[in-house]
Amino acid sequence: MDSAPRSAQSPAPIRALPDTLISQIAAGEVVERPASALRELLDNALDAGSTRITVRIAQGGLDMLSVEDDGCGIPPDELPLALARHATSKIASLADLEQAQSLGFRGEALASMAAVAEVEIVSRRRGQPGARISAANGRLGEVAPAAAAPGTLITLRRLFHEIPARRSFLKSAATEAGWCIEVFKRAAIAHPQVAWSLWQDGRAGMQLGPDSSPLGLQRLADVLGKSFAEHALPVDARIGPLAVRGLVCRPTAARARAEVQQCFVNRRWVRDRVLAHAVRAAYADVLHGALQPQYALLVELPPERVDVNVHPAKSEVRFRESQAVHQAVFHAVQRALAPALAGRVAEASATAAPGLATPASREGRAPQAPGLFERQSGMRQGALSLGTVLQAYAPLEPGPSAWVAEAPSRDGWAAAGTGIDAAARGAPPADAADALPLGHAIAQLHGIYILAQNSQGLVIVDMHAAHERVVYERLKTAWAERGLPTQPLLVPAGFAATPQEMGAAEDNAETLTAMGLDIAPAGPASLAVRAVPALLARADPVRLARAALAELAEFGSSRTLEQRRNALLSTMACHGAVRANRALNLAEMNALLRDMEATERSDQCNHGRPTWRQVSLAELDALFLRGR
Repeated sequence: MDSAPRSAQSPAPIRALPDTLISQIAAGEVVERPASALRELLDNALDAGSTRITVRIAQGGLDMLSVEDDGCGIPPDELPLALARHATSKIASLADLEQAQSLGFRGEALASMAAVAEVEIVSRRRGQPGARISAANGRLGEVAPAAAAPGTLITLRRLFHEIPARRSFLKSAATEAGWCIEVFKRAAIAHPQVAWSLWQDGRAGMQLGPDSSPLGLQRLADVLGKSFAEHALPVDARIGPLAVRGLVCRPTAARARAEVQQCFVNRRWVRDRVLAHAVRAAYADVLHGALQPQYALLVELPPERVDVNVHPAKSEVRFRESQAVHQAVFHAVQRALAPALAGRVAEASATAAPGLATPASREGRAPQAPGLFERQSGMRQGALSLGTVLQAYAPLEPGPSAWVAEAPSRDGWAAAGTGIDAAARGAPPADAADALPLGHAIAQLHGIYILAQNSQGLVIVDMHAAHERVVYERLKTAWAERGLPTQPLLVPAGFAATPQEMGAAEDNAETLTAMGLDIAPAGPASLAVRAVPALLARADPVRLARAALAELAEFGSSRTLEQRRNALLSTMACHGAVRANRALNLAEMNALLRDMEATERSDQCNHGRPTWRQVSLAELDALFLRGR
């Protein structure tokens, strides 16, 4: 017997939601926790043209959160609109939205807060009387006169107190306070011209005065801490309408966790994959293993070239030309990491903020003039013939020395093409040695380390790691100058391609050819790899092509091929570098030091390890209790 069909449940009628419920739903997207409310309030304070902002939090912002500024203020008759949904003074049309230069523009943050908490606004515009308005869980109060200094004070109390389900998702007061402090720091970094004060549970926290240092780098150092500042290198590049500035830490300061990775676009903190990938790619050649770099970068570009209206919390953006932005950030960071040691010393006094000096300038010694090493030693980082690269992994023949005549080499080592300039024999003159960052060699320790003396004290060099970097950089230079030779495949490797891969292959045909890849359509939904770079002839051509196409589609450049090529060159450089337990004479040690000073990224070996360390005279004196 057939069972009777179940009666369908009658649907509820469609009806309009109450305004209060609409605001509470919207608040879930805009106000997730006290830190997100603080960000919205700080955006409003900065848009008001404030020069001084004070933040107070109690119990992590769960009990109370306030932001006081000295900005333009709000007229009394506009206070009710400030708490209304979709009311703002910052945009009036779609054209304004597409070129928004203000941090806030949605006109829903204060209304969302008023729907889930108690909000009070006290404001006074210069030349007008002060006024006060309050709202609690969607109920708006009346405007009343109030004594107030010019500017605005917004206080948020009892966040989600009337919505227990939302409040239960919040963390402890200490955790929420940590998030609020992070938002405070980000705003302070992006706006160094503003004075900032933070009070937590009635106690004074961070107090930051206006920063007038070049590029605002001192503010970065103050907020991110002394350890960050000691290892930081300045970034300052302008490529067309796009500017990139900030600080990046040396690879030796990398950490296991991504603790300090800050990106700002037009002074707005964002979480963006394009920027993160560009920075990571710039570090790829100097960072060891899975370590994370530390950096704080501020990217500025015309507002019409970036869409800020892609996330309710305004923590994400979309670039109109993401590939160009990726390349600009990549090259800016790479140049900051790449200068030879000589160039860093020459630029230290002009670019580093206080506390950011390089080792050679940290004690106030005069920086070295650019090009002095070339003038003194006659050395150049030259190119290689491809035959030399493939056969001996050796650099060019050394040039003549400026200060001593050539002496015979021990073991015939220099003549074998190791790359250390055996013509630079003996120690340089004393005045020249004092100006050299790595000084002049005085001994070799256990066949592994070179001990050198400079104006600051003792320099210890890992000779294999240092020489490996020198040879590696010369190998890369040689390949870059001559391009990537290709290896045609006897049988093209075909594969079924996705629409994205088909489009990337068509749009980036010239780029693929320049990288040594020949990829052509083999059907309406398939591609064929007909040639690969000669250095990567043993790699899987399909996997290689797919990895390159994926990066080209997303970032506009493929680091896959370059990383694989560099991995091979790194291996070749490792085999071609001087090995441990090889006895060197002073001339050979000095030649390696000079090569390091003229080589990019010579602070780290190919695997990201440091190649040298400075031990100051003060540290040596402390070991032996001198001066006590």
